[in-house]
Amino acid sequence: MNSRAVGARAALGAVVILGLISMQRIGLLDASKVRPALENLWEFAGALVPPNTEVLERLIDAMVETIEIAFVGTLLGFVISLPLAVLATRTLFGPLVSIPVRLLISAIRTVPSLLWGVVFVIAYGLGPEAGALGVAFYTVGFLAKLYYESFEAVDAEVLEAVKGAGTNRLQLITYAVLPESANALISHVLFMFEYNIRASTIMGFVGAGGIGYYMLGYVQLLQYDNLMMALILTFVVVIAVDSLSSRLRAFVLPSMHGESARAPLLGGLSTLLSSQPR
Repeated sequence: MNSRAVGARAALGAVVILGLISMQRIGLLDASKVRPALENLWEFAGALVPPNTEVLERLIDAMVETIEIAFVGTLLGFVISLPLAVLATRTLFGPLVSIPVRLLISAIRTVPSLLWGVVFVIAYGLGPEAGALGVAFYTVGFLAKLYYESFEAVDAEVLEAVKGAGTNRLQLITYAVLPESANALISHVLFMFEYNIRASTIMGFVGAGGIGYYMLGYVQLLQYDNLMMALILTFVVVIAVDSLSSRLRAFVLPSMHGESARAPLLGGLSTLLSSQPR
């Protein structure tokens, strides 16, 4: 047995031991708690059915608001994250610029989406505007990181070729960095929108609008049949958004079996940009 196999087994053993210790410390290995927990879950599951369809109309209005929160939050997050990602790209800017911007992005990403919702509820009061801004800042933290990593993955030979044409930094970003990473940019923002639908659902827990507001109320009032209707509606919407996002990816992004490395839509955009006078 070689040293690599021994090291892998030792690492696996350490993970298992640490996992068991952690489970013991947080109480998951306490057998006295398992039976009451299962009984509580069984009682809760019984209270969920049948779902109360009488609240469906109200919940649909709240779900529309949830989708609007996710859409606006994703859009604002995209607009803010793009310039931040450019400034954080080491191949475009030196460490005096990129390092502070990366620290800012990391700080934004450290704050959970729910806490961003609390911050903007304090600033704006209860309502969907607080939810949209909370989602937007949470989106910035993740999209900006994914985007500057995509920018740094652009082929160095492409950058050098564009620089050799006498372009300035803005033209380098416009004609090389953005077109070459466009597929990744669109894929990430579509994924983020899918995620933000789920994140916007719980924004209502802190009074930031959407269907989560009703979910929290149903839990507090023990109206589990209403809660089940809200969960079913949320599930249907999430599945629909996932399907729509997949179709958009197929339309905008290159096929896995296609010959071109860039989708026709993005290829046309890149051609248009590259044809402009420099």
